[in-house]
Amino acid sequence: MISAVAEQYGIHPQTLRLYEREGLLKPSRTEGNTRLYTEEDLQRLEIILSLTRDMGVNLAGVEVILKLRERMARMQQQMQEFVQFVQDDLMPRPENANREALAPLRRTLLWPRKR
Repeated sequence: MISAVAEQYGIHPQTLRLYEREGLLKPSRTEGNTRLYTEEDLQRLEIILSLTRDMGVNLAGVEVILKLRERMARMQQQMQEFVQFVQDDLMPRPENANREALAPLRRTLLWPRKR
């Protein structure tokens, strides 16, 4: 709840409402319209507070930084999925393949030529 979170982090409840109005936090709500903060919301709040308190970033800057973090997380997930695809679907299984035939492929993937 907003009062518990505000007390825990030493901020005024209006500050949390401001962060919500600015789109920086999106707590869920009960049928009675009470804000409920998840663990993910609290982690995001800690980032916001660190940026504003410790680094002096304004709310517009916080918004940009949070969006960049989200993009980076999506890109990292896509990269992990791509690597998994390459490992699972494109790389022959060592037990089923001639190891000498794999050497050029492994060299290309692991040590690409410098141009």
